[in-house]
Amino acid sequence: MTLSIGFSPCPNDTFIFHGLVQALVDHCQLFAKPVLADVETLNEWALATRLDVSKISFHALGHVLDDYVLLRAGSALGRGCGPLLVTRTDQADMPLERMTVAIPGRLTTAAMLLRLFAPLCRRLVPMSFERIMDAVSEKRVDGGIIIHESRFTYQQHGLFCRQDLGSWWEDITGYPIPLGGIVARRSLGREQILQIEECIRASVRLAFQLPEKCQAYIKKHAQELDDQVIHDHIRLYVNHFTEDLGENGIEAVREFIKRGVRAGLFNRSSQKIVEEK
Repeated sequence: MTLSIGFSPCPNDTFIFHGLVQALVDHCQLFAKPVLADVETLNEWALATRLDVSKISFHALGHVLDDYVLLRAGSALGRGCGPLLVTRTDQADMPLERMTVAIPGRLTTAAMLLRLFAPLCRRLVPMSFERIMDAVSEKRVDGGIIIHESRFTYQQHGLFCRQDLGSWWEDITGYPIPLGGIVARRSLGREQILQIEECIRASVRLAFQLPEKCQAYIKKHAQELDDQVIHDHIRLYVNHFTEDLGENGIEAVREFIKRGVRAGLFNRSSQKIVEEK
């Protein structure tokens, strides 16, 4: 039986999964042809348990822990890589509770971080992440939460960063910011879940060893084609946590889920977050 799998077209995900997609990882012919979709679509699919293995936001993880377990490989965690709240200079002093803010999906980590940072900021407008900067610069919204490649290009749109939400998280918790991870259906069973995890880890290691082999696949799906933007994107979001969360990474995720529960964003789950080895 082949397993369904989905991830985003962003450079960090295509970098991670290139080895699996191209069958370059030995003994890992587990998956059907992957489905590439934006992370909010993947989040919604996880709520419907559509895929066996999927990239999702850590915000969405808090809603699906009864059905999915987080893999220790493939995650995006780190420091200095969180979502940014950007706006125009004419909105620099507007109180956040009065702002209309575009978010890249209701279940994204970016949306949850904004809710944690500014609970009174409730005029939120979900839209595809690639549309947010234009929406802000064209005055259709007052501000926006940007992610992915947008971190490197927002100044070209005449915007400035009002708040780095990742830095805020790091300051108040001391943990790296958990952005997104790879989950697998709990019903697959412990043995197969650990096999999937090892295959993804092997694909990550291969990408680190032979990054040039990934370039054509990455550029085929990237929003921004500039080589430096792609390089900076991967360097920011793919790191040692991607190969293995480790205890520090797992604790960061637990803290994120715990704060979501306290904020009333989802119910406490009795299920463990990761499969123990």
